[in-house]
Amino acid sequence: KEYLPLFKEPYGLGTTIWSPLNSGILTGKYNKGIPEGSRLAHKNYSEMLKKNLNNVPKAVELEPIAKDLGVSLAAMAIAWCAKNKNVSTVILGASNPEQLRQNLEGLQAIPKLTPDVMERIEKVLANKPEKDQTFGRPSRD
Repeated sequence: KEYLPLFKEPYGLGTTIWSPLNSGILTGKYNKGIPEGSRLAHKNYSEMLKKNLNNVPKAVELEPIAKDLGVSLAAMAIAWCAKNKNVSTVILGASNPEQLRQNLEGLQAIPKLTPDVMERIEKVLANKPEKDQTFGRPSRD
């Protein structure tokens, strides 16, 4: 929320989203545990990424929304990032051509993220930044 003023005029900056799939959490592959061969199963990554497992319950809650849209959870997650007017770049972390193809499906999902759908997603995520704090200064709105 401290960066919100930078997204407004006169600056109009955008943010770069790194790991829009939360290291694979938003693909659904960790919903039933840690699959062999995954990043979280790898010794060098597991300690760094274990905190991401806290997001699995939210990923499970988001799956029905993606299903209602007819897209994968991963595509919906990437579309959600790209739809944000304050985002200029979404960095994809595909490990192979198939993952890249799946990630690019997120572009086709953007129009499906209507205000009602975005509200459903926000109810699950509950992470929308608070309104810009003005601390007595005039609002930038």
